[in-house]
Amino acid sequence: MDTTPKAISGVSTFLDDRIGAGSFLKRNMRKIFPDHWSFLLGEIALYSFIILLLTGTFLTFWFKPSMGEVVYSGSYQPLVGVKMSEAYASALNISFDVRGGLLIRQIHHWAALLFIAGMMVHMLRVFFTGAYRKPRELNWLIGVGLLSLALLEGLTGYSLPDDLLSGAGLRITEGVMLGIPVVGTYLTFLLFGGEYPGHDVISRFFTIHILLIPGILLALISAHMVLMWVQKHTQMPGTGRTEKNVVGAPFYPTFMAKAGAFTLFTFGVIALLGTFAQINPIWLFGPYTPADISAGSQPDFYMGFLEGSLRLMPSWEINFLDHTVSLSVLIPALVPLGIVMTGLALYPFIEQWVTGDRREHHTADRPRNNPHRTAIGFTGIAFYGVLWLLGANDEISANFHISLYETTIFGRFAIFLVPALAYFVAYRICIGLQRKDAEVLSHGVESGVIKRLPNGEYIEVHTPAAQDIADHIRGKKEIPIIESGVDGDGIPPKGARTAIGRLRAKASEAYGTDHVPLDEGHGHDEHAAIGAGDHSDGHRDGH
Repeated sequence: MDTTPKAISGVSTFLDDRIGAGSFLKRNMRKIFPDHWSFLLGEIALYSFIILLLTGTFLTFWFKPSMGEVVYSGSYQPLVGVKMSEAYASALNISFDVRGGLLIRQIHHWAALLFIAGMMVHMLRVFFTGAYRKPRELNWLIGVGLLSLALLEGLTGYSLPDDLLSGAGLRITEGVMLGIPVVGTYLTFLLFGGEYPGHDVISRFFTIHILLIPGILLALISAHMVLMWVQKHTQMPGTGRTEKNVVGAPFYPTFMAKAGAFTLFTFGVIALLGTFAQINPIWLFGPYTPADISAGSQPDFYMGFLEGSLRLMPSWEINFLDHTVSLSVLIPALVPLGIVMTGLALYPFIEQWVTGDRREHHTADRPRNNPHRTAIGFTGIAFYGVLWLLGANDEISANFHISLYETTIFGRFAIFLVPALAYFVAYRICIGLQRKDAEVLSHGVESGVIKRLPNGEYIEVHTPAAQDIADHIRGKKEIPIIESGVDGDGIPPKGARTAIGRLRAKASEAYGTDHVPLDEGHGHDEHAAIGAGDHSDGHRDGH
């Protein structure tokens, strides 16, 4: 008896009779998706992108991407009679004279922030769970490309209104481009159409922002989704879950219902933010003129770390082959972003080289079970966080009455010390959590039942962990290690006979050594004594 829902079978039959695609649709509509809250993080970015496309289309009907000068005569009285670009005047017109224009502008801006934030947390989830491993390396690289393009898309969109705040950011962009040796001047003239600020940058940014980058993003997102569909989604370890199956609910109706609800929830949150949380009030900044500056200006959060690196960098420059290389601009603009993006792109292949692990992985790791990977991730977060925080060193100085010079010096030390501290702390936390897991399997969990022994000692009886919790813990897999020891004749393995091979073997041993092996213990009668001190029953043993 066919149990396929009519909503699927009817559509499948209709398509099959006409284009022969019914069996394909029927099979894929019943595709199983695993269930875990962290899998929704990537969907936040996807739904925000859809909102961006819809609101961006609305805004293009009224925005004029021109730097031609006009005199403002709209509804915002403080700027009436002020000379400004057509781009800025049309942005004001959208905000004050187009019905719903300000709401759509704010929704668009909040959706852009949530789009990038969603991609960031999604990539962190993928990184910490090892979901980038074979066969998903290509999808990981697509994700890195998507994040890079999203940052550029944000920069171009942020600059379009041609207000004083975005213009200051554009001035920094021009300075960075001029700092690129040999080709910097040519690139600047190409983008700005002549000497800064030129007359073409807004129109060219507009084309890049609404046509070029969105087209590439749409293609990459489609490729990302297709690969995920073909390779199937990773799943968290648990009861009945292996590398060869998927435990979850079908795409239709369960996943589609959840996705639809979450789409509406995401839109609702963004709409509430657009309604009640003011963002980018361009009318307060005024039109951009190269002679004016604004105090306390800050970029959007995703560019904050580049702002911080620029503020922390000493004023270094060198002269090479009759060219002046402004390291104080070039290094902050390229090195932090290069470290983060290049590190993300190469990490799956570096880990594969270090461990020698070329197996397919369809079950995700718990972050605690790969402490070095987790510690490296937190090192990157700390590196980003310090730069992001110091991007507001002037605000910190003004509000906390700390010398601006002292905040800058602090940041120059913190950019090296804080990531190192984050690595150590994250690693020790992971080891501690592994020990807790081993204790749960070995001794069970506290039952709340207190017993008194004949010798007067009080103990708490432990019971076995629930089956789902125990299976979740048992999902831990040992990290492969490349052999580096010598055989009986004192000859090392072939791969460890060169300097690179020995380095690889040592890195593999350090990365993969399992410091806390799981121990099933002695059964559910085990219990732990209450109070301090050592006990002969061994329940306080370390792992």
